[in-house]
Order: sequence, then C-alpha cells, then structure tokens
Amino acid sequence: MNNHHSNNILLNLGIESLNEMQIAAQETILNDNNVLLLSPTGSGKTLAFLLPIFEILEPEVKTVQCLILVPSRELALQIEQVWKKMGTDYKVNVCYGGHSIDTEIKNLSNAPAVLIGTPGRIADHMERGTFRFELIQTLILDEFDKSLQLGFHEQMSFIISRLVKVNKRILVSATSDIEIPKYTRVVQPTILDFIPDSEQSNNLSMTMIVSKDKDKIGTLFHLLCSLRSESALIFCNHRDAAERISDTLNEKGIYSTYYHGGMDQDERERALIQFRNGSVTFLVTTDLAARGLDIPEMKNVIHYHLPAKEDEFTHRNGRTARMLSSGTAYIIVHESEKKLDYLDYKMPQLQVDHATTLPKPPQFQTIYISGGKKSKLNKIDIVGFFSQKGQLEKEDLGLIEVKDFISFAAVKSSKVGHLLQRIKDEKMKGKKFKIEVARKVIKKEEEK
Repeated sequence: MNNHHSNNILLNLGIESLNEMQIAAQETILNDNNVLLLSPTGSGKTLAFLLPIFEILEPEVKTVQCLILVPSRELALQIEQVWKKMGTDYKVNVCYGGHSIDTEIKNLSNAPAVLIGTPGRIADHMERGTFRFELIQTLILDEFDKSLQLGFHEQMSFIISRLVKVNKRILVSATSDIEIPKYTRVVQPTILDFIPDSEQSNNLSMTMIVSKDKDKIGTLFHLLCSLRSESALIFCNHRDAAERISDTLNEKGIYSTYYHGGMDQDERERALIQFRNGSVTFLVTTDLAARGLDIPEMKNVIHYHLPAKEDEFTHRNGRTARMLSSGTAYIIVHESEKKLDYLDYKMPQLQVDHATTLPKPPQFQTIYISGGKKSKLNKIDIVGFFSQKGQLEKEDLGLIEVKDFISFAAVKSSKVGHLLQRIKDEKMKGKKFKIEVARKVIKKEEEK
C-alpha cells in the first residue's frame, strides 16, 4: 500500500493505526475477488473496505468505479461521511429513497468514482440511465444481512445482473450465518470472521422459572408482571400455541400480539409494526421470528417452550444481548418435560408467583391510513397533517411506516381520540383518506 497516502488518510480521520480486522480486510480485499467480511457493528468495518477501494480506484476513469449498496439511508450517509473525511480526490455521491431524485440526477451528471445507495433507488437510477454503470469494477454489499432481511432481493438481483465488469465483490455482515444468494455471484468467498464467539454469552444471563402447572400460561402471566413493563419476545413451538397464549394474555389485560408462518404477509407485517412502534408490549411467536425479523433488539427473550435443537435456542437468544447491551433469556420449564442436553438446568431460578401488577398499557396506538407511497404520501406529509390539523405535539407521534398502499403511525394512546375527532373531515394533500385505529388482524378486502 502506498504509505504516504494511507498515513495522510489516517491523519485526516484522526486515527493512529488500524485495528486487526481492518488490516486483514485491507489485505484480503486487495488480493481476493470474493470476500465475506463478518464483523460486529461499530468495529470500524466502513474504513476496512473504504481504504482498499481507494487503492483500487483509477484517476483516469471518469465514470462510477465502485458501487456500495446499503439497506438504509442512515448507513449510506455514514459511509459518505467517512469517505469525505478521508480527504481523497475522488468524488462520492449518495442516493436513497426520500431524497430528491432531481438533486441526485444533477449530482450524477458529473459522475462520482464511488456511488453509495439503497437498492431501490439505485435500481431506479439504472432504469432511468442517469449514470453509466458498465465500468463498475467493485461491488460492496454492506450490512448485507439487513438488506436480505428487509427483502431487497429483487432490486439487488436486478442491479447485480447489469454490472458486467465487476471483478471484486465484497459482502459485509454483522451476523455470521447468512446464506449468500446466487444472484450476488459471490462464489466461495474468502471469509474473514471477526465476530467473537463469546459475544452472546458475556452479556446474556439465563434464568429458569419452574411452572407448577403443566399449562405454563399462569407462570408466564406472573413473569410478565415481574418485568416492570419492559417488552419481551415470547417463543413457543407451535402456531396455535402462539395464538392461544396471545389471546389469553390479552384477556388478562396484557397487550400482546402473535406472529407465525401461517399468517399471510399483511397480517405478519401488521403484527410487527404494532410491536415495533410500541402499540403492543409482547410478541408471541414461533421460531419464524428467531431470525431475520426487523425489530429492535430486545432486553427480554422468553422461552415458553424450548426448541428441540440447540441452534434454534441460540438464534432465539440472539435477539438480545448483542454488542454491548445486556439481556436476559427466561426459560419456563415443567417437571414433566424431557430434559434437553444443551441446557444447564442448574442455572439461577426465579420465583415470580407473587408478581401480579399488570404491565403498564402501551404508550402508543397504531393509526391506520388508507394511502401510501403509491398515493404520493410520505412520512413528512403524515407528520405535517397530524401536527397541524390534528394538533399533535412532536412527542405524541411515534414511528411512522409508509407502505405502497397503506400507512401506519404510532400515536400516544391518550391523544388518539382528540386526533381522530379533529381530522375526520380534513384532507391530506387534497385527498380524503380513511384514518382509524388499526385493527390487530386485517381482512383482505381492506387492501384494495
């Protein structure tokens, strides 16, 4: 590596030296054409791939040379920041949904050497032909696990199929068990695994709760009462159990919803939205939710049933205690159950029978809006409408999610009545939308 250059870059970044992962990544990316870099979030992986890219770029090529695909605009902007701080002479641009496309088209008319973007927006630019992509040689898929999880397969496959000159492919992921889809054309990559094995065990504490009754629902009820209103993921082994547990909790005054593979896509999506935005505190699910769910990290994971295999158990627990935060896995057992080899039954036990104070009801309720991206609505429209016409304060509004044909907004429970009253005859962007409290499970005709 050209030392003079690299020293200047590190100086610009305010870094004295690279860490072990960055040194290994740099060397491997320069020498190998297919690389899978596994490294925890926050370990400096952005720099780990940006430094070798800088080495590979050729000043005389005047079109895009490197494409970096990312799952979110936050990540796109973060990578752009690092590149700019490096202080190279090469231009960089970012493209993502929700950013003005006209601005992007103008930026791309003078081609950047490095283009960073989300799959949907980059595919859009390719279709419009706003930049030349036939000379791109390096492709980086950052937080690739997230892009898969968010379902960007079609767009990524479309983009990659059109990059004929690519001779270096780098996948970057924070989780180690990803399956690499064929369309990436990454074959037998060199794997750099910097995810510590002990990452979970350090911060994850396990606690056993012995249920006196064979039906554990009473014990689960007491456990949830003992969690001081913190939310939790509750795992069970069967779809009907998930529904039964959730219904029973709701009857007892604990706000929960269920999620399993027998529900259709819209219903699953709606359950996740209500859980993500804090309208329900507990999500009862099968192992479907142990991997690839777009929900924030949980402090509490509860095993209502134990899975037969250890790796499923590990996946479930992977929803908590990642990175530096701590979490607890609660395991509810009954003496009649077969003992599983992978579990240490001598772990600490917790008595929860005395806990009977119900968790606080959720702070938010989910509001359904009968319009989405295809009706030209975006988050800003909804925030504006709810605050101006609905007179909501900033803190009364939670997460807003805009889908193609419908949208959901979390609104403080105490403000929902006033809001619906104030906006019932108002139009948003000149159009009257149906706006109401979202039901738990939707019937099909509503989507039309």
